[in-house]
Amino acid sequence: MQIPEDLRYAPNHEWSRVEEDGNVRIGITDFAQDALGDIVYVDLPEVGKVFASGESFGEIESTKSVSDVYAPIAGTVVAVNERLEAEPELINAEPYGVGWMIVIEADDVSALDGLMHATAYREMTVDD
Repeated sequence: MQIPEDLRYAPNHEWSRVEEDGNVRIGITDFAQDALGDIVYVDLPEVGKVFASGESFGEIESTKSVSDVYAPIAGTVVAVNERLEAEPELINAEPYGVGWMIVIEADDVSALDGLMHATAYREMTVDD
């Protein structure tokens, strides 16, 4: 299971990466995509939608279940991964790469400090 060191992790298995422009790219972790199984559909928000931290921003449907995906940080959606509409399996193939879900202009990027580092996330998923 991949757990990149440069990301922050939410308890609901979302990851966050601060981009060079200060925006925050978000997706689900390798652990989450593996637990879901084959992903067949992704419902993502429109650009411009505002989310509070912890609010559901979309759904992922797999062969096993349907799961909400939560914003690990408050902000406004500035980009969505439109490729996922036709190729939701990209999340299974590369959850930290081409399988990203949204980019948010964060209300306060320092809020990411409250999320887990890789070591803490690794410890949490070993217990699951």
